[in-house]
Amino acid sequence: KNYRPFGNGLPLFFHMANNLLNSKLISKVVIDTDSPIIKEACKEKFPSILLIDRPKSLSDENCSMNEILLYDVNKVESKFYLQTHSTNPLLSLNTIDKSLEFFINNYPSFDSLFSVTKKKVRYWDEMARPINHNPNILMRTQDLPPIYEENSCIYIFERNNLIRNQNRIGKRPFLFELDSIEAIDIDEEKDFQLAENFFKLQK
Repeated sequence: KNYRPFGNGLPLFFHMANNLLNSKLISKVVIDTDSPIIKEACKEKFPSILLIDRPKSLSDENCSMNEILLYDVNKVESKFYLQTHSTNPLLSLNTIDKSLEFFINNYPSFDSLFSVTKKKVRYWDEMARPINHNPNILMRTQDLPPIYEENSCIYIFERNNLIRNQNRIGKRPFLFELDSIEAIDIDEEKDFQLAENFFKLQK
């Protein structure tokens, strides 16, 4: 799906690559991949992007993203990193820059940042126990205290914290709120169709 034509016919990953390359706050764009198709497309269209060959040991679908990031930061040294995915094609350059500006201006009060989507709905666990509400007090959903979904669009973290804690989310993270449409993550076919429809509407 990463190189499937999306929206205007460009491969899906081109949309995120262009946003990152156009950010004045990002000094180097890196793609970690084991795909020969993505590597060839990058060499042709994005020669300034640094490619990292993902080893077979990190290519298993059950491999933790923190393990991949630990590998990457040892290949490309920096104090701070922003991680995102090609499967978030509605994530805008403006939002990327705003998240970076906020983090830079508020570090070290916050040692990391990750994007979230605010939800005001009643959640239950698999044992039918309420998570964020009291069923005996039937509040309107709009009056419920918000609960936040980690939407996998943006992670900003410090190299030393990642190595020390083995986690991209630090001890003092900031929850950076995104609109639910901008935060659409393509996992299944229905997500692809939904994101593409919103992309075309925006254009």
